[in-house]
Amino acid sequence: MSDSFDLWDLRVEVVAPAGAKLWCNAKVGDYFELRGEMMFLPEGQGMSIYSLASVLPLLAAKQRMTHPNDWMSTDAEIACPDPNCPSRLRITRIGKRGFNHADTTAVSLEGAQDANR
Repeated sequence: MSDSFDLWDLRVEVVAPAGAKLWCNAKVGDYFELRGEMMFLPEGQGMSIYSLASVLPLLAAKQRMTHPNDWMSTDAEIACPDPNCPSRLRITRIGKRGFNHADTTAVSLEGAQDANR
């Protein structure tokens, strides 16, 4: 049995209506990428921890392969947590990356199967 699996790499980008005042100090087009478990921001760019907190719970699910009819496959924009800010964070799947179970955890597949019985 293979221990390989795939995850989506993600880009999370600030989007907003043209001319909107963003209260989170973001700029339209600001982004970060998630590759595996690692988050990458372009040099010199930041991201509000409050905006980040609004999207973090969804990222692991968005990385997984999902059924085309699952809302996680289609819904892609998360509202800024500030009710006065019109910005959103758009999550885009940008490519698949392969992993091996043995390289990502100390728990063996056999040990995990025994624990789930």
